[in-house]
Amino acid sequence: MQYVYKYMDTPVGRLTLIAADEGLAAILWENDNPGRVQPKATIYDDSHPILLETTQQLEEYFAGTRHHFTVKLAPVGTSFQQEVWTALSAIPYGQTRSYTQIADQLGRPKAVRAVGAANGRNPISIIVPCHRVIGASGALTGFAGGLKTKAALLSLEGIRQRDTQIAIEW
Repeated sequence: MQYVYKYMDTPVGRLTLIAADEGLAAILWENDNPGRVQPKATIYDDSHPILLETTQQLEEYFAGTRHHFTVKLAPVGTSFQQEVWTALSAIPYGQTRSYTQIADQLGRPKAVRAVGAANGRNPISIIVPCHRVIGASGALTGFAGGLKTKAALLSLEGIRQRDTQIAIEW
C-alpha cells in the first residue's frame, strides 16, 4: 500500500495527514514520536481526495460546525487496537470516557492498561477522538499532541476540565 501525505495548519499546530486510496491512515502532530504509528508516507500529495476531504472536515471541526467525521478511515493496527479505536469513535462529541469505561465496554474489564496503550497508539487523533478519554478521576491523562492540546480540543467541544486553566482562541 502506498501512502501520501500533506500538511495542514490548525489552531493546535501543524498536522501531517497521511492517506492511501483506502482511506485516512494517520494524523500526526508537529512533534509526534515517529515510531508511534505504523504508516509511513514518502510522497507529498496535497490534491489526494482523502486528504482534501480530511482537511475540509477538520476545518469544519475547528470552526465548531462539524461534530461527526465521515471521511473514510484506514488505520493500521492490531485487532485489539482496532477494537479500542472503534470504541473511541463511538464517544459522542462533547462527552468523555475513562479507560475503565472503554475496557468495560469491550467486555474486558481487566484490560484497562491495554486500552490505555492502544489509545496512545491511535494513529488518527481528533477524528478517532482519543482526546475524549480521561482518567477515572476526571484528570487529563497523556496525549500525543500534549495535554494543552487535549484541553483545547475538549474546550472546543464544550467540555470544561476542573484541573486546567487553558484559554484557547479559535
